[in-house]
Amino acid sequence: MTSSHDVVVVGGGHNGLAAAAYLARAGRSVLLLERSPELGGATVSAEAFPGTGARLSRYSYLVSLLPRRVVDDLGLSLHLRRRRYSSYTPVPGGDTGLLIDHGDPPATAASFAAVGAGADAARWDRFYERVGELARAVWPTMTEPLLRRREMAHRVGDPGLVRDLLERPLGEVIESTVADDLVRGVILTDGLISTFADAHAAHLRHNICFLYHVVGGGTGDWDVPIGGMGQVSGELERAARDAGAELVTRATVTAVEEGAVTWQDAEGMPQRATAGRILWAAAPAVLDEVAGGPPGERVEGAQVKVNLLLSRLPRLRETGVAPEAAFGGTFHINETYTQLQQAAADAGRGQVPSPMPAEIYCHSLTDPTILSPRLRERHPEAQTMTVFTLQTPDRLLDGRGEEARDELQRAVLDSMSSVLAEPIDDVVLTDGDGLPCVETRTTRDLQASLAMPGGNIFHAPLEWPFVEDDAPLDTPAQRWGVATAYPGVLLAGAGSRRGGGVSALGGYHAARALLETEG
Repeated sequence: MTSSHDVVVVGGGHNGLAAAAYLARAGRSVLLLERSPELGGATVSAEAFPGTGARLSRYSYLVSLLPRRVVDDLGLSLHLRRRRYSSYTPVPGGDTGLLIDHGDPPATAASFAAVGAGADAARWDRFYERVGELARAVWPTMTEPLLRRREMAHRVGDPGLVRDLLERPLGEVIESTVADDLVRGVILTDGLISTFADAHAAHLRHNICFLYHVVGGGTGDWDVPIGGMGQVSGELERAARDAGAELVTRATVTAVEEGAVTWQDAEGMPQRATAGRILWAAAPAVLDEVAGGPPGERVEGAQVKVNLLLSRLPRLRETGVAPEAAFGGTFHINETYTQLQQAAADAGRGQVPSPMPAEIYCHSLTDPTILSPRLRERHPEAQTMTVFTLQTPDRLLDGRGEEARDELQRAVLDSMSSVLAEPIDDVVLTDGDGLPCVETRTTRDLQASLAMPGGNIFHAPLEWPFVEDDAPLDTPAQRWGVATAYPGVLLAGAGSRRGGGVSALGGYHAARALLETEG
């Protein structure tokens, strides 16, 4: 069976939904194909632990890079709540920790002193003042055509800032800025989310990752979506449907050629859709596979995600800090600079880092609506907890079987317990079947469930949100960073030039490029 459309969008994650919504609102007939039973990709919320009544995102967590322009253009009903606390980092083996409290600068300075890093407090403030200058310069460009490197440097205006954060390895900058090992580690973590790197790596992928983590909204704040991450993809789905886009799930694309997509429906029946343009909102490596192109370099994620449901927040070793404050932002576990560097060296040799560097995010502290009334009645202090590991590349799973997940899960839980006043296992709830509410997702799980090669949450290695001075910018696709090697096909997902993170930018840029092409 063959159908005809103006546009076929492949991939029903938040980027594909954004592209479909924009193009349908512009009067195009849009068919969106998604291989999974539901739309939303990595941004869906689900009851991960049956019978508990807790809905959480298995893969994504916070919102920083979603532009207000996209929210307003598509009429999305989203409420994002800002967190007072930025982070808490226990001193490994000690009874103190560094609490970054946006609401109380003097308390933050006192916390620096308490961990023996008093001299770094002012240096920290100055560093993030400079980072803020960079964010304010770069953020407005994210919804516009790409700038060249020299144009971005001119926009930033400070050659020293450009040199430090866009040209020197992040480790060099950190070491020349702050002295304390723990403080250095807190800064470095933002460059290592799903990015495996030594702090001094010349490829600067950790610098790029750092930039994306501090640029959002021009402030770098990471906000909690009320109702869960599924609220983001749900609103984008509503906008696409309301605009008239046809959204099909359980649709597996088997071939892409200029002007046509071949796919199988839920019953396994072959289908064909022709279109003037095809927007690929899935991983670029999968496009190469179905389009018959040459395979690119190995794509590798570098994280393990562990979701938990707790009866209450665990006790801290530092009695002077409330758990609600410590877990109110990002809780860093065994992430000193030295530990992160050692973890990179261990993983590079194929060894699981020990202790495992990781960080915790507690959605339910800021947004208790993701817990059902029945759950809150039975367990008034219940909280969700999401843990992301760092420096754990996909290669660690090579040659390992199913037991690898259990090994990684145990490493994460043990690392958590090592900085708490009690074992984390003691506060884990059980589900309707009496099983502990602990769910571990590895890079291989992401590859299998979401077709993300190597479990890379960015679909491909991150790139700077600008191009080099000699890069071709002759076509709309090139100017918006969505060009592919395949005629009539545009990237519209996280693997586009600026598409990483929950931002909808991949879909937005592809839609802008298509509309600009057609006039």
